This record gives sequence, structure tokens and C-alpha cells, in this order.
Amino acid sequence: MATSEPSIEKQPFGTTPDGVAVDLYVLTNASLTVAVMTYGACIQQLWAPGRDGGRANVVLGFPTLDGYVASGGHYFGATVGRFANRIAGGTFTLDGVAYRLPPNDGPNSLHGGTTGFDRRVWKAAVVSPSRDRAGLELRYTSPDGEMGYPGTLSVAVTYTLLHDSLRIDFRAETDAPTIVNVTNHACWNLAGEGTGTTYDHVLTLAADRYTPADARLVPTGELAPVAGTPFDFTTPTPIGARIRDGFPQLAVAGGYDHNFVLTRSDSTSLVQAARVDEPTSGRRLEIATTEPGIQLYSGNKLDGTLVGTSGKAYRQSDCLALETQHFPDSPNHPDFPPTELRPGRVLTSTTVYRLSTD
Repeated sequence: MATSEPSIEKQPFGTTPDGVAVDLYVLTNASLTVAVMTYGACIQQLWAPGRDGGRANVVLGFPTLDGYVASGGHYFGATVGRFANRIAGGTFTLDGVAYRLPPNDGPNSLHGGTTGFDRRVWKAAVVSPSRDRAGLELRYTSPDGEMGYPGTLSVAVTYTLLHDSLRIDFRAETDAPTIVNVTNHACWNLAGEGTGTTYDHVLTLAADRYTPADARLVPTGELAPVAGTPFDFTTPTPIGARIRDGFPQLAVAGGYDHNFVLTRSDSTSLVQAARVDEPTSGRRLEIATTEPGIQLYSGNKLDGTLVGTSGKAYRQSDCLALETQHFPDSPNHPDFPPTELRPGRVLTSTTVYRLSTD
């Protein structure tokens, strides 16, 4: 149950196949409860009130660690990297040197490769709760050459629970030139996890352009206008309103699985990126970020074979992901916002999820 004073509780959450203990930290305040586990620095559950005051878990996940270990490429709630999203052909060139990454999405490398950040056990430290917040910092050091990436990369993600929001701060440093693109892969259903389709969720995106994808689901390099297409969410539109239109980009992905170019006046400020309204429960999710893009994924690959936290099978459209990020395949597109990180520089990124009711 939620309490008036922010609190953090630690509990065991199983052991990985190679014998590493995994912990679950439950952060709670008067409105929200979020459970974060050290495996994948992952949001396992997030409970939020609806219009009638009833609380529901609004993110997809599994009741035990075994589900996460066995699920493979679904990434529910996980921190993904070293490079989130796709790198075409699993190759990129940095400072004249070609690097090859293990493919795990056809020919592409997706979300850091076969054993990305989502499949690592992170070290956790509680940030002392105060009157208005509770926090948890998780750290992971990715050694030089892991999954083909150059440089030893030190990564930290801090989850801060505020009275109506969950804030995520990423920080990364390297000892050699590398590329970095880290995000959280929460899969949302504001009606409640396991309740069925999200087609009635009403989405608004602060994006008048998107990056069309080729048959491999990697960007073509074009920044195309959304106007006049099923990708126009500049005004509130149900997710399912046009998802079955015979539009070529929807056919490529079997729904939405595309990066949107956020409208912003600078490259660093925290700006409103998205709003999602669920009409039955009245829950509203607002996302603000410092990132230049946001990936909309409509749960296209869920096929009923995964059983989630509530004991219900997950099927296509049962969630939507809104991953704040740099653009997919950025190292192979010089015109995209850069993702290089060099020694002496610090990468920082912030995303805030605000949960309220209409």
C-alpha cells in the first residue's frame, strides 16, 4: 500500500542461472509505487491511481526473475544499451576503425546485442529518502570490447520517485572513444497490466517529423513529415485509429515501431515529448525528456506466449512503449544527433514520467 512518507524496501528477487543474487527495491509514496530490480536495472511494476482512486500496475513485466531471464528480446521495463535501438548490420565506424557487433535482430544489433545492459546485474545504492522523494542509484561497468563496443563504459541510472512522477537520470563516462544511447524500455498499459489492448489509449506527440524505416526496421536517413500520415500524433489520437491503414511504413513494422523527431528549441532542455490518456481509468501519462527522439512501439511482437505479472497472456497491442532516445542507427547517419562519447566528457540524460488523472 502507498504511504504518505516516501520509503524504500529491499527484498530478494531470485538468482540468475550463473548464481548471482538479484534484489528488488520497492519505492513508495502517497500516490505511486515502483518496483525496480537489479537485473537489467528494470522497472518490474509501477502502481498508479485512476480516476476513481483505484490503483493498478501500469507496466508489463513478470512475477519472477525467471520470466525476465527466459523472455529474450522483449525488454519489459529494462535499461537498454550500450546502444538502444538498432544498428544496421551490426556495424559502425568510429575514428576510422570499423566495429562489428553481434546481430540479434536479423542482421542488426538491437538494444546492445545478445547480452546487453538488460541482461546484466547492476549494483544498487539507496538514495536517502527525504520528505518529498525516494531514490535508487544503479551502476554497471561495461568492459572494453563487451558486445563489440570499444572503451570501458561506467554507467549509472538513478530512479527518483516524486509525489506524482518517476524521474530517470542516466550518466555515463568512458576511458576510450565509444558510442552510447541508453534508454528505459517500459511497456505501458494505463488501463492496467494484463487488461488487453491499448488501441484506445489517446496519444499526443510533440513531433512533426519521424524517421522512416527500411525493411530491416533501420532508418533510411530521411526526416519525413508526419502531416497527412498515420504517424501524425500532433493532436490527440487513439493508438488504434489508423494502425491498420494500408500505409507502407505500418506494413514494414506490423504497426508502430518508429522513432519520432521531437520538436525542441535547443538540444539540452527538458521538454514535453508525449502524453497518453486512457479513457476508462482516466489515467494520464506525460513524458518529458532531454533526448532528441522518442520511439513509439505498439507491442507488435507480442503473440500470446508470454504470461505476465497478473497471470494474463500478452498479445499484440497489449502495450505501448515510448522510449526516449537518440535516433536509431545514429553512428551510420552523420546528419543525426551524435552519439559519440569521449574520455573526459560525461553523458547525461533525463526523462520524467508524470502520472495523473484527467
